[in-house]
Amino acid sequence: MRRVFVSLCGVLLITAMAHAQTPAQTPAPPQAPRMESDDVFALVEKGAVFFLDVREPKELEELGTFDGYVNIPLGQIEKRLAEIPKDKAIITA
Repeated sequence: MRRVFVSLCGVLLITAMAHAQTPAQTPAPPQAPRMESDDVFALVEKGAVFFLDVREPKELEELGTFDGYVNIPLGQIEKRLAEIPKDKAIITA
């Protein structure tokens, strides 16, 4: 009985060591689809684009803003997600 227990412990130890040495696979971050400029212009003409300016207020003061862009500073994106449409392509500045 003792021999079976020792053998079982050895198998468990080897299995645990093998799993510990296997690197964990982290999922790849989501990638935005790449678009050709003609496709972007077509979406703009259809009104299917949301222009998002993620710069901070100080940057807007220094550099100005773009007509039609909605400013949501990058640090506030998570809190203000409801303001960003889900049915449009998003172009950021």
